[in-house]
Amino acid sequence: QVQLTETGGGLVQPGGSLRLSCAASGSTFTSYTMGWFRRSPGQGREFVASISWTGEMIYYAVSVRGRFTISRVKGKNMIDLQMDNLRPEDTGVYYCNLNPPDEKYWGLGTQVTVSS
Repeated sequence: QVQLTETGGGLVQPGGSLRLSCAASGSTFTSYTMGWFRRSPGQGREFVASISWTGEMIYYAVSVRGRFTISRVKGKNMIDLQMDNLRPEDTGVYYCNLNPPDEKYWGLGTQVTVSS
């Protein structure tokens, strides 16, 4: 049984930064593509970014490209999402999962609020 836990969210002003972490317990995903997703009232669940731990392939949603950086934490079952130049429209609950996501791995997510 695998559990994914997201941390690092918070309240920041526009232009600020946050670093999110996703830790996996109970197993390892070193051979799988992992992704970050977010849910907002207007857009529902959106894809944000993904990283392939075997193929070194990284993808970003157009809306975050150039501002967000996804990475794998070496030696740990963890992926990070560095978010810079945050905008109010980045507000939402951020989740990690396999990409494409597996329904049984959705966790509680971490709230990101960008507001003045």
